Amino acid sequence: MKFRVKRLSRKQQQRLIPRIHIQVRDGKFEIMGMGAWYSYWRDPYHLLLTISWTGFLILICVFYVTINALFALAYLVGGDCIANARPGSFLDVFFFSVQTLASIGYGAMYPKTTYANIIVTIEAMIGLVGIAVMTGLAFARFSRPTARVMFSRVAVITVHDAKPTLMFRSANQRRNTILEAQMRVYLMRDEVTLEGQFMRRIYDLKLLRHQTPSFSLSWSVVHIIDEFSPLYGMTAESLIQTNSMLIISLSGIDETVSQVVHARHSYSPKEILWNNRFVDIFHETADGHRYIDYNRFHDVLPLDEMG
Repeated sequence: MKFRVKRLSRKQQQRLIPRIHIQVRDGKFEIMGMGAWYSYWRDPYHLLLTISWTGFLILICVFYVTINALFALAYLVGGDCIANARPGSFLDVFFFSVQTLASIGYGAMYPKTTYANIIVTIEAMIGLVGIAVMTGLAFARFSRPTARVMFSRVAVITVHDAKPTLMFRSANQRRNTILEAQMRVYLMRDEVTLEGQFMRRIYDLKLLRHQTPSFSLSWSVVHIIDEFSPLYGMTAESLIQTNSMLIISLSGIDETVSQVVHARHSYSPKEILWNNRFVDIFHETADGHRYIDYNRFHDVLPLDEMG
C-alpha cells in the first residue's frame, strides 16, 4: 500500500501553526497574536467569569435582545399566528417573545396556530435553561473568593542587618484575617545556556519569613541577597538587560468565608529602587497606643537620608 504525502501551501501552514508575538514592556511580558489558537470566545464560561460586571451585564443584555429578536422573526414567518398582535408588527411579536421567554404570560397575546405553539414551546424551554445558566453564572461571580491585598508600588534594594536586602510591603485591605498566609516570590529573567539556547528561567527567592499564622495588617517581605541568591551580583542595569521581573504570589484562608484566597503582583526593573528604604509606618501615640499610618505605605527614602 502506498501513501501519497500532500504538501501544504505556505498559507495553509500559517493557519495550522499559530504565531505568538511576545512584547516586553518594563520587564513585563505581553503575549500578542494568540487568537489563532486560543480565544476567550472559545471558552465562554471563563470569559463570563473574568470580565468586569459592566461587560457581563452588557453581554447578557445583548444576548437577551438578540434571542428575542430571533424568535420575533420566527413568529413573523408564521404570518398572523399571534392573537391580538398587529399583523406584520415586529414590536408586537418581539414583546410577546419577551413575555414568553420570561414566563410572564399576560394573556393579552397568545398563540393561535400550531406553528406558533411549537415556537412558544421551544422558546419556553430555552427560557428555562437560560434563566438557570444566568443564575448560576451570577452566583459563581458573587461567591468567588477574592483577596483584597495591597502591595507597595515599588520594591527596594536596601540594607537589613548589614546585608543587602530586597524588600516590599503588603497589607490586608479587609477588616478580617487571612489565616496561614503564605508568600512566594519568584525572579524571572532571560538567560542563555552554555549551549547558546535562550530560555526564560524562574528562580524561587528564599524569604526571611515566607508564612504567617494570621495576616491582618501589614507584612514586610524580606529577601537577603547573599551568594546563594539569584539577585547576587546583579545591578539595576543588568535587571533591565535581562528583562527581569519579580512575581509575588500570596495565598491563605479567608477567615470570613473559610475559603482559600489568592493575590498576585509583579515588579518590573523600573519598579525596584536601589539604595532606598521604606518610610516607617508604625507609630506610637503619647498615651502609649500604637497605630499604622497607611498614608505613607508606598513612601521610600534614599539610604543616605536615614536618621
